[in-house]
Amino acid sequence: MPMLYRLDAAAPDVARLLGAQAGSDPWAGGHVSPGQFAPVITQGRESVAGPRPSGKAPTRMIPRLWGVPPPRSIMEAPAQGITTVRNIESPFWIGNLRNSEFRCLVPATAFMEWSRPSPVDGKRRQVWFSCADQPVFAMAAVWKDSEIPSFALLTCPANAALRAVGKDAMPVILPADPVARSLWLSGDWAKARALLTPYEGCRPARSDAD
Repeated sequence: MPMLYRLDAAAPDVARLLGAQAGSDPWAGGHVSPGQFAPVITQGRESVAGPRPSGKAPTRMIPRLWGVPPPRSIMEAPAQGITTVRNIESPFWIGNLRNSEFRCLVPATAFMEWSRPSPVDGKRRQVWFSCADQPVFAMAAVWKDSEIPSFALLTCPANAALRAVGKDAMPVILPADPVARSLWLSGDWAKARALLTPYEGCRPARSDAD
């Protein structure tokens, strides 16, 4: 699963393309790696404390940390944040997924996967994937309210392009359709989970050997 992605657009441009309010989000464009803050789009609250707001919440862009702290016992050492969700039925995730306030969108322009080892030199190379029909696309994600609100990307089976480089899963990329984005952000979970399917328009953009 991706351990690096890019969002090569500034917050106001991303918000305009995805129908959100950028507010004061400072994002100017660049790479995102685990443990780094990045823009997410949500219709939930800034935090979970307090009463649920009445009426439809605005769609807005806010910073969240990539990597949700894992569950651990008091005797265990802190572990690296969880960056992806593979099992949507896990008790760790299902409560947040059923509550649309915790579902969010992560905008991106490309994401990176490691290829199979080369038969020539045995090295694994970076392969970047993008969507020709969506210069800026939205990945389905979920956030959790911990000491620092953080998010993880939802996954689904890999499409043909990712299977070709040895991957069995990929991030969930939503269609270029405001209805699909709204369904993920505010719809019933029984309907929203139907969006967790491979996006066939996602193809290799370049590799580090190009």
